[in-house]
Amino acid sequence: MIEDKQRWNIRHVEKPMRGEVSDILKRYIKHSKVGNALDLACGTGRNTHFLDELGFKVDAIDFSDYALSQIKDNSNINKIEVDLDFYDLKKDAYDLILNVNYLNRRLMMQMKDALKKDSLLIFETFIQAHSKPEQGSMNPNYLLKTNELLDVFRDFEIIYYEEKEGINLRGEENKTASLVAIKR
Repeated sequence: MIEDKQRWNIRHVEKPMRGEVSDILKRYIKHSKVGNALDLACGTGRNTHFLDELGFKVDAIDFSDYALSQIKDNSNINKIEVDLDFYDLKKDAYDLILNVNYLNRRLMMQMKDALKKDSLLIFETFIQAHSKPEQGSMNPNYLLKTNELLDVFRDFEIIYYEEKEGINLRGEENKTASLVAIKR
């Protein structure tokens, strides 16, 4: 567990993401009422700060103490340092859940219960086609299968879904699945 934290701290220092807010969040935030938000695996807070500026109270969760130290101290931001493999989401607590560039299938099921009725889920992460032999491969446990998000959240009202190739904020080629949905 300590090795995981150190690995993430090193990654945030040596390969930082640019501070740009996620495009999917900027495009679809209009579908969320302002209230309580959860930013899972928030990193250094690029999306957390954006939500704070819009008036959300944000639970910013990450395992990296270095990443969390980069998030401003603010009464509307609750920084939570925890290993998400062992953390359970609060039930019926959030008006918005944001999950970008992270996959924990155990938490996917908990997200359904953590969202309030008529609340928004924005989920974007890598899919299996991301692995390229010339770039090394990612652990398949952390890669979605094709249409997996659609299947898991099929009981939500889907606003947007896409699987596409692109370049992430570290300048790396990738393939992602993006889902925006409302819990009804």
